[in-house]
Amino acid sequence: MAIRGVKPVVQSVHASQVEFCENLRFACGYYRSVAEVCRKLEINRAQFNRYLNGSTTPSSFILQKICDFFGVEPTEIYLQRDQFRKLIEVRQNHRPSYAPYVEHIERLQTLSQGKFDRYLGYYFEYYNSMTVYGRVIRGLVKIFKEGDGVYYARYERFPQDANLGEDYRMKYLGCAFYLNDRIFLVDYESLSEGEITQTVLFPDYKKKLQRLSGLMLGVSSGNQRPIACARIVFEYLGANIDVRKAARKCDILDPKVTEIDPTILRVIDNSVHTNTHHFCTVAD
Repeated sequence: MAIRGVKPVVQSVHASQVEFCENLRFACGYYRSVAEVCRKLEINRAQFNRYLNGSTTPSSFILQKICDFFGVEPTEIYLQRDQFRKLIEVRQNHRPSYAPYVEHIERLQTLSQGKFDRYLGYYFEYYNSMTVYGRVIRGLVKIFKEGDGVYYARYERFPQDANLGEDYRMKYLGCAFYLNDRIFLVDYESLSEGEITQTVLFPDYKKKLQRLSGLMLGVSSGNQRPIACARIVFEYLGANIDVRKAARKCDILDPKVTEIDPTILRVIDNSVHTNTHHFCTVAD
C-alpha cells in the first residue's frame, strides 16, 4: 500500500533534477564546448557528464562553484526551463568581456593537439645561470595534458651555498604550443609573480626521445633584473619517475666540480656563433 504524499514528492524531486540537467546543458551552450567549461571549472569531464545526464547530483560545494561560474544562484538553476533561459540570457548578455584573446589561445591549443603525445612527461632542464656566473642550473620540468591544452611546470632550487644569501625555490607555470615544427613554452614564476619566461625548442625526431634544445628568454633574479637569453637543454627522464628523488637533484651546479654530460655543456654554451647577426642556436 502506497503511503499518501510520498509519490508526489518523488515526482517533484525527479522533475527538479530534470530541470537542473536541462538548465546546465543550456548554460554550457554559451561556451565553445563542455570540455572548456570543465577546464575552467577544474572539474573532471566524466564527473561533469554525470551531472549533465542526471545520474549524479553535485554536492553543495560543487553546486555553488558551478552556479558562481554561470552567474546564477543555486535555487535559480532549478527553475523551470523557460524561466531559467530568460534569466541567464539577460545575465550572459550583460557579462563583462574578459580575456579578449582567449579564443586565440584556444585556437593555438587546437593547432597543437596530438603533436605533444611523445613529449609528455618529465625532464631535467640545463642552462647557464643568469644570476651566478659560471654556474649551470638543473631544474625539473613536467609537460602534461589537461583538457584540450598542454601545460607545464618548471621547478628550480638555489641552495644557500649558491652565494645568493638564502635558499630559493622557483616554480614556473605555463602553456605549451607546437606550431610549425617548433615547441613554444610560455610561463610565469608563480611564487614571486615577478617574471615571465619564453622558451622555444626544436622537436626531437629520434626514435627514442632523449633531449630537446633551444633558447630561453627571461629576467635575471639579480638586483638590476637584466633581461637575458640563454641556450637550454631539456633532458627527457620518462613519463613516470620518482619526482621527489628528481627534485632533490635540482641545484645550481659548478660544472668544474659536478659531473655534467659534456654534450649538454657544449649545447648550452652561450658563446656567440660566427657569421651570425643575432644570438641564436641550431638543432642539436
